[in-house]
Amino acid sequence: MDGFPRAASFSLINVTFYALIIYGNIKFLFPRYYETGKKLQYVLYVIGLLIACGLARGFLMITLYNAFFPEKPETWSFGTAVNFVLAGFLTYMLSFIFRIAIAYFDLKQQSEKILAQKSQAELNLLKSQVQPHFLFNTLNNIYYEAYREAPRTAGLIERLSDIMRYFVDESLKDEVSLQTEILFIENYIALEKIRIRHETEIHFIKKCNGDASIPPMLLMTFVENIFKHGIDKSSNHNIIDISLVHHDGYLSFQTRNQIHKKPEKNVSHGFGIQNLRKRLTLLFGTKFELTIDHTDPYFTAFLKVPLS
Repeated sequence: MDGFPRAASFSLINVTFYALIIYGNIKFLFPRYYETGKKLQYVLYVIGLLIACGLARGFLMITLYNAFFPEKPETWSFGTAVNFVLAGFLTYMLSFIFRIAIAYFDLKQQSEKILAQKSQAELNLLKSQVQPHFLFNTLNNIYYEAYREAPRTAGLIERLSDIMRYFVDESLKDEVSLQTEILFIENYIALEKIRIRHETEIHFIKKCNGDASIPPMLLMTFVENIFKHGIDKSSNHNIIDISLVHHDGYLSFQTRNQIHKKPEKNVSHGFGIQNLRKRLTLLFGTKFELTIDHTDPYFTAFLKVPLS
């Protein structure tokens, strides 16, 4: 009725301040204060926002109205200010309800996603349990078949089965019994000896309590290095010394093998020891000892850790 320019001017002022209240709450105040538990600050800032927006909108609306209709001027009063602030409060309440609804649906969507991931994880766990046990059963069948014809081969199959069972059942634990770890090392040594042409002389001294607990796979790095770098497959004079001693609350593990002259590319011992040192630091802080000695003609590795 008052014409497009006047109507557009009033609408622009209203929409601007309503948008300021709505997005000021949804995008800034709600996530920064309400969702972080700062409820009192949130309420104070909302009150400040509503008063500021209400007074500013009222002042602009009355000023614009008086400019368009000077013959019927509006006067500013306390009641007028309250009306503008209350109108802004109603807009704020709608934005608050809308933001709560968004938060609810976001939470519901996240919950559904977590449930789907949980279901998938449980399914994957069931699959991971079924596949190894199927393999173990197959190995057992092969073992019984081989035992009648080749007992030595059957024994190696049994050791392989024990190693795989260790990886599936034990290696994911925080700690395993020392006896379990020793059995794993002995099985590994027995399988590695198959690849060596000549007989290897291995002395494994065990003076420890098998019921004590250590982190899994803690001793294997030294043993792996022996068979990677400390064995001359063409020689019939390979001597390996391994000792595992428990004394005064500490477990000492030492390996010693001869240093064989090999091409430069095959000499590196680096990454396994480096990774072991990092893992020991995470597990024991500074309460461990790790030394490597290359004094010719022997390579000696020594590890000392507190035993629980």
